[in-house]
Amino acid sequence: MRIADRYARGGPVVSFEFFPPKTEAGFRSLYRTIAELEKLRPGFVSVTWGAGGSTRSQTVELVTRIEREIGITAMAHLTCVGASAEDLAGILDRLAEAGIENVLALRGDPPRGETDWRPVAGGFSHASELAGFIRGRWSFCLGGACYPEKHPDAPSFEADLDALRRKVDAGVEFLITNLFFDNGDYFRFVDRAHGCGIGVPIVPGIMPIVSVANIRRIASLSGARIPPALEAELVKVGPDDASVMELGIDWATEQCHELLEAGVPGLHFYTLNQSPATRRIHGSLFPA
Repeated sequence: MRIADRYARGGPVVSFEFFPPKTEAGFRSLYRTIAELEKLRPGFVSVTWGAGGSTRSQTVELVTRIEREIGITAMAHLTCVGASAEDLAGILDRLAEAGIENVLALRGDPPRGETDWRPVAGGFSHASELAGFIRGRWSFCLGGACYPEKHPDAPSFEADLDALRRKVDAGVEFLITNLFFDNGDYFRFVDRAHGCGIGVPIVPGIMPIVSVANIRRIASLSGARIPPALEAELVKVGPDDASVMELGIDWATEQCHELLEAGVPGLHFYTLNQSPATRRIHGSLFPA
């Protein structure tokens, strides 16, 4: 099913994000995680592309298997990194042949070890270009990314929203935010987006904290801000992962309660290929 149609039905639509593992053991563990989360009846799941497009083959195989064998609507991430238009066309043809209907069109981050973004010969520089390319030749339902605290490469909020509007004008039908820990950032961003004519669903992306080192690394890479109140709590619980996970579950649960009360179209959980934290948050939000 086209994900935009799910949002049009009314929500909230709960969805989960996974990444292709690097080992067979990792895949076995991931399928166990998906089986556990499938019981929560997600509206869809998404599968990331991997740094530099390094997992493109696994992404196609994983979304295909999720759709065909598990029966969950699956969305493939697709980035401009390290791929020409011809390369991307081949991947899109494979997805279409496999019956995949949904694609998340992304620019992607520079390859590991590089700080500046450079397209390959015959490739694209912006997600809006990729979205327009896809819309011109295929009938996928297109999603896109957005940043409540501004994309790290954008010189200003205004420039970031201009780029986002171009992405939507190119055919993106819904947006999923980068992770954030202060709902005020999300609400202010949605108001700005609506104010400049962006009317597609803007879905909050939630990442439960399960380790201090991991969340600091991810926040640094993504530009997400750790609010002072959360920072103080992280310092208080110290390095114990079990205590950090409890704090992360509590914080994300409170975030989600407030977001749902405000009528968000859905919640998209960045699972890190693990289910315990996400299952507990879901159980608090939607008790059986």
